Amino acid sequence: MTTNTFRMKWFRHLLTPITCVYFLALPPATAQSLQAGPHDLQFAQLPTRWDEALPLGNGTLGALIWQKANHVRFSLDRVDLWDLRPMKGIDRPEFSYRWVQGQVMKKDYKIVQEYFDKPYDQEPGPTKIPGAALEFDTQGWGAVQSARLLIRDAVAEVKWQNGAVLRSFVHATEPVGWFRFENLPARFSPTLIPPAYGKPVQEKAENAVVDGDDLVRLGYAQGMVSRQNNKITYHQTGWGGFTYDVTVQWTQKGKTVEGTWTITSDYPQKKKTLVPIKPVGRTYAADLASHRDWWHRFWSKSSLHVPDPVLLKQWHLETYKFGATARADTPPISLQAVWTADNGRIPPWKGDYHHDLNTQLSYWPSYSGNHLEESIGYINHLEENLPTYRDYTKRFFGTDGIAVPGVTTLTGKEMGGWIQYSLSPTVSSWLAHHYYLQWKYSQDANFLRQKAYPWLKGVAQHLEQVTVLDENGKRKLPISSSPEIKNNSLEAWFTTNTNYDLALMKFVFKAATEMATALGNDTDAKRWQAIQNQWDEFALTEQKELMFAASLPYNESHRHFSHVMAIHPLGLIRWEDGEASQQIIRNSLALLDRVGPDWWCGYSYAWLGSLKARAKDGNGAREALHTFASAFCSPNSFHLNGDQTKSGKSKFTYRPFTLEGNFAFAAGLQEMLIQSYAGFIEVFPAIPASWQESSFTDLRTEGAFLVSAQRRDGAVTEITVKSEKGGTTRLKLPFRKHSIKASKQATVEPTEAGFVTVKLQPGGSVTLVNQ
Repeated sequence: MTTNTFRMKWFRHLLTPITCVYFLALPPATAQSLQAGPHDLQFAQLPTRWDEALPLGNGTLGALIWQKANHVRFSLDRVDLWDLRPMKGIDRPEFSYRWVQGQVMKKDYKIVQEYFDKPYDQEPGPTKIPGAALEFDTQGWGAVQSARLLIRDAVAEVKWQNGAVLRSFVHATEPVGWFRFENLPARFSPTLIPPAYGKPVQEKAENAVVDGDDLVRLGYAQGMVSRQNNKITYHQTGWGGFTYDVTVQWTQKGKTVEGTWTITSDYPQKKKTLVPIKPVGRTYAADLASHRDWWHRFWSKSSLHVPDPVLLKQWHLETYKFGATARADTPPISLQAVWTADNGRIPPWKGDYHHDLNTQLSYWPSYSGNHLEESIGYINHLEENLPTYRDYTKRFFGTDGIAVPGVTTLTGKEMGGWIQYSLSPTVSSWLAHHYYLQWKYSQDANFLRQKAYPWLKGVAQHLEQVTVLDENGKRKLPISSSPEIKNNSLEAWFTTNTNYDLALMKFVFKAATEMATALGNDTDAKRWQAIQNQWDEFALTEQKELMFAASLPYNESHRHFSHVMAIHPLGLIRWEDGEASQQIIRNSLALLDRVGPDWWCGYSYAWLGSLKARAKDGNGAREALHTFASAFCSPNSFHLNGDQTKSGKSKFTYRPFTLEGNFAFAAGLQEMLIQSYAGFIEVFPAIPASWQESSFTDLRTEGAFLVSAQRRDGAVTEITVKSEKGGTTRLKLPFRKHSIKASKQATVEPTEAGFVTVKLQPGGSVTLVNQ
């Protein structure tokens, strides 16, 4: 274990035992009041694969409900079930950026791969691990008539031919899952099935990293399952004395059964920090009521409508999954979050934290989607692991400040892998962008002072020390890379800055300058500005297309659009800056289209939606998002990476489940409806002309403004701007003439043609209508 300590609040929340269940018959009105909607998951049959299941979660616990043979199966998971053994073989004297640089210069790269790449491929741990499965024998109940997930209430419901009904939810804020069966034909009890830690999988994986290694390789003694009356417990010991327990208990009254399940975990090094908590009695009805209250508040934060049923339903399902996986006081969204693969294996890519794209994309929709309460969990995780990151920064780079491994465990420890991204010097720079967005969208002065600027300053210090000045006085990395381009070969390293690294480094010093200025720290602002002026221009072809690096044009299809980071998400090359920037954006995206999607993943299409939106290309954004939703998702909306239609959308046709594509999709649709990154608010900046009727409510912008807008018969009819913190913003007018419909502590003043300046007091609002 690292010296990193988990927060007390997190442990108290995660370790609360659920040991008492009190039966209370559910009034019929409660079931009737569950909110069915047009965007729910609905199936005529219960899915028969874990990655097509009905997903429930609360950021701590997760469940997948599906059918396996004659049983309803709940695949149970918990976010911190981790084998935290150190990655074997990478902690060696050669573990340094300078040593790698020397090997690159000598063109002797095989030994680098042996030391830092192969352990990730060959070792079973560290890794996320599955929890258990809960099964109910439904033989004799007849066929399933319907299975659905009511996303407004986050409740799963299954109905059988004989009249039996199952309703289940994972409580929104408490570490407990509930199940309730009605109209049962006879007495019955569930079965708790532990992962097969002691039994090898019969079928060998073709690619253990993608398909999942064998659980038996972890070397665990198989845990014990105990049954006593209406209670089942499972105790499992893992690496280093780590243990976890699954507890299921239930009561039956007549033809109705109610029960709970929970998972608790225990790391030996953390025992002294725990505060005993007394068991709490619970009822299904009371927990359902408080659970629904949380979800109704979550859904009230923002809404949107577009006249495209495919995109609209997908957005609702992505927003639901974000609510099921993100919390302020739990670890952030990993590759599969609380839905670890239930296939008897270690999850794809060990279920880890990939900071070269996957974690970042997962939080893109939170900012404009007005879910900052959930997005702060990402920041809190990074803050908790700061001692680990600082130790890594010293050991690998020999610098002060903050660097972060690109592939990490739950506690922030490096795991190796392709080191161009797993040990990249700019990982913490991309993470800095999320600190920046959290500040810009919240305008939280304390957050800026206590977390955002210290992080940016630490990253800037690291970059200042790890870079060197060339003969022209330009700052560069000794060796640079672009994530996953040229895989893990010697050719993946460049002696000039790649556009990926350059964009991230330029962003850090630009943002650090802005933050220092906002804090009145002129000394730091001048220092960061001076370094900001030392970067070279982006590498462009003669046709004004962004390249991977000055020595490598974009000439091969690739899943990671690392070379266009400056367009999105960083916004360093902006359409709003005029023709020169527009030419770069147009040509670079046209080149993406021309080279084609042979080796794209689903998340590539989701990201392309935001890129096209930044280019004000509504048709292009819609098409990219349509492809994602129709070709790269499971029937339950899970992103499966490969083209499931096998229709040429990608040569990847496999189906490993990861979440980043799902959340990047939601961000892409929001980017079509509102943008504020260029210093002003623009509504409907990138929608197809055919979207005559569109609207949104309380989408958030930089400056902590909440904006609502309506478009009717192809024209914007109304815009409302509300302010949380007070402030001034510019609004790009979508109509030639307007009037003020309502105003509260607000003034509206015309500025240059097509814009108004809106000044709002805290809590103020103003509504402009088309005349």
